[in-house]
Amino acid sequence: MLLQRADGKQVAMRFDDSRVDSSRLDDRRGTRISGAGAGIGGLGGLGLIGVVLWLIFGGGGDPSALLTQDSISSTTTASSGQNLSVTCASAEALENRRECLVLKVFNETDEVWGDFFAAQGQAYPEPTLVYFSDSVRTQGCGSASAAAGPFYCPADRSVYLDLDFLAQLQQQYGLPGNYATAYIVAHEVGHHIQNITGIESQVRAQQQRNPSRANEYSVALELQADCLAGVWGRRANDGGNVVISPTEYQQAITAAAAVGDDRIMAGSGLRVNPEAFTHGSSAQRQEWFTKGFQSGDPASCNFGA
Repeated sequence: MLLQRADGKQVAMRFDDSRVDSSRLDDRRGTRISGAGAGIGGLGGLGLIGVVLWLIFGGGGDPSALLTQDSISSTTTASSGQNLSVTCASAEALENRRECLVLKVFNETDEVWGDFFAAQGQAYPEPTLVYFSDSVRTQGCGSASAAAGPFYCPADRSVYLDLDFLAQLQQQYGLPGNYATAYIVAHEVGHHIQNITGIESQVRAQQQRNPSRANEYSVALELQADCLAGVWGRRANDGGNVVISPTEYQQAITAAAAVGDDRIMAGSGLRVNPEAFTHGSSAQRQEWFTKGFQSGDPASCNFGA
């Protein structure tokens, strides 16, 4: 059940504890690289959104010039993982510091998916979370600027996030609230689940064999990642890891709709062309996130492209 108070008023998302584990965090903020483009190969996630934001609002300029702050602050000076474990270990920090919230949600995805895999008699290969500023060089997916948006690199088994650009992404697309942030993180971890289970490589192989259906297969991957994000939310909520209010749940639904291909195309003045979709429509993204959240079962996310 979603959390509500006895008087009927809604309660914000909260965690079962304030412990933060930074052992799987690679904090590269403050490190600059040259020659990073907005597009990289083999990534999964919200990358398209970042590129569109850059083109629409940045005019092809330096995406770091677009950065603004919202109600959650971002620390731009690199912090060691050990420092974040201490800095973030309070309910106040988890509520008010974006770097802490994202890391805590990432921790909870490890816990929930680790329990799920253990129940199947399997080990869960935990991904790595990478914080970066402006641009980053991955091990297996090339280089990218912040304009690529949050993304997952299968070769690295890593989720990459520029926290400042994430704030810009949420502000520009109207994605307020902590659970909207949690949805984005859980979606990227959904790509990790696809990677370690072999789904991602199978779909990429299908794209190579059937290039005319490449976008269709891409949409299938993205919608399944949305569904897996919903599964995580249901299991985290029911297990008491992350207690989610109806308001917070609606934030995720709103976020899923806001990043639909049709919404992005229309918002940028382009003709809505379903054949060009790579992530799915607003309605599809809401549908598959909801499907996962309602079932809490990854099996509900298996569908044909």
